Amino acid sequence: MIQIEGSFDDALSIVKALSRDYPMTLVNSLNPYRLEGQKTAAFEVCEQLGGRAPDLHYIPVGNAGNITAYWMGYRQFSEENLIDSLPQMRGWQAEGAAPIVRGRVVKNPETFASAIRIGNPANWKAAISAAEESGGRIDMVSDEEIRAAYRLLAAEEGIFCEPASAASVAGLIKDAAAGNLPPDAEVVCTLTGHGLKDPDSVIRTSQKPATLEATVEAVVAHLGLNKDSGEPRRPPHDPAP
Repeated sequence: MIQIEGSFDDALSIVKALSRDYPMTLVNSLNPYRLEGQKTAAFEVCEQLGGRAPDLHYIPVGNAGNITAYWMGYRQFSEENLIDSLPQMRGWQAEGAAPIVRGRVVKNPETFASAIRIGNPANWKAAISAAEESGGRIDMVSDEEIRAAYRLLAAEEGIFCEPASAASVAGLIKDAAAGNLPPDAEVVCTLTGHGLKDPDSVIRTSQKPATLEATVEAVVAHLGLNKDSGEPRRPPHDPAP
């Protein structure tokens, strides 16, 4: 493993040169075999939905391999008459790293969502094609919106994803608030990575725990417990006797 003093885009330029000029293979989303593998995720979505595609598919966009691959998969299932309709692809970039939305390369992208902190996506044109052909779009969400979705997924669904993954849910929440969801639409959000891919983010954003003396009295006082307050509190999922 090698670290460089630069950005994702700097690293991509280096590995592209290495794979071009030396006996090395690039396995990121510029590799067509990578996309062929990724597209099968769209097959799984259709199978999980009982042989149909969703109405809308929300997905994070960084290097833009996922939106490209999913669209490939949906089109293949459609061409083989395995589904009757195609979804709108709605991709989401972070505001500080939204070159596709802004229509220009972002030289110094900045966002809390490290996996989509990319200023010049390798699959830029393919991502635009996926959005346009599907009748969808590529838009952006703020770091605050991503962070709120990141926390919501953990609190309400017990899902620990990396921040970039939460961009899809942040986009869904943003569209819902703006009235941009058709009534009764069936929506799929892709979460692209586990939270342990970016553990520093959860440490930075989590509320720091209180530090108490190691006594029952200290804990009782901190929690505001009272023996005469009625029924004792039960742990979550602990059934009543």
